[in-house]
This record gives sequence, C-alpha cells and structure tokens, in this order.
Amino acid sequence: MKVAIASDHGGITIRKEIISLLEEMNVDYIDLGCECQSSVDYPDYAVPVAEMVAKGEVERGILVCGTGIGMSIAANKVKGIRCALVHDTFSAKATREHNNSNILAMGERVIGPGLARDITKIWLTTSFEEGGRHENRINKVTELEMQYR
Repeated sequence: MKVAIASDHGGITIRKEIISLLEEMNVDYIDLGCECQSSVDYPDYAVPVAEMVAKGEVERGILVCGTGIGMSIAANKVKGIRCALVHDTFSAKATREHNNSNILAMGERVIGPGLARDITKIWLTTSFEEGGRHENRINKVTELEMQYR
C-alpha cells in the first residue's frame, strides 16, 4: 500500500506522528507537507492528496488540519474521493468496512497523537466488506457523483 499524507499548519504535529507510524508499519508514503507554522489554506494541501488517490497514484490518503473539517470538505470535492472525518476508533473501522473510504481526515485540535495513531492503524488495516448492502450503497454514491458533477 502507498499513502499520500498532508496537513495544513494546524495539523503538523499529528501528521509527523502518523508518518512515524507509517514507517513502523512499513507503509510507503508521500509527504506533501506543510512545514510552516504560519497560516496556509487547507485546500492547497487536501486537493493534491485527493487527486493522487483519485488518479490511482496512491491507494489512500491521510489529511490533518485543526478540526479535519476543512480538509474533508475540500477532498470530497474531487471526483472518486470518499474522505471520512474520523475522531474515534469505531468510526475508523466502520468507514473502511461500510463506506470504503479512501481518505482519512483528522483534527489535531480535536484528538491527540496517541488516538490519531490508533485511528490510522485501524483505518489502514481494515478492509471494505465487498458485496451486499455496503457495495450497493457505494455504487449509489458513485452514481450521485456522476449526476451532480
């Protein structure tokens, strides 16, 4: 698996913690920044990750900002992206099993580094439950995306 990861100025600490986890798990990754403490615009970091996932250049993406909200909204504007904003381990598992999320968003001002690591590990190691009701629902979401974009 290969993962693209980025944060804005509000998510640098957790992004670095997640990079450490990716290295421990031997997961290939591309770090798209940011490295500055001054304010930057989250779409400038969310969209490149989302585009890499949508194009199949990486399998999944991880985004961190202050709340995770802005990053998830921006990423979900890219066709083919199912970015889930997650702040607990139950949702991390459910969004992979039921929603086949391909980008994880988290908020550094909402959760700490330990929980962020737990969420990421669960999200990376949980598979989508193919077939049945969940796949049918994902197909409907994809149809909506085609209709409204």
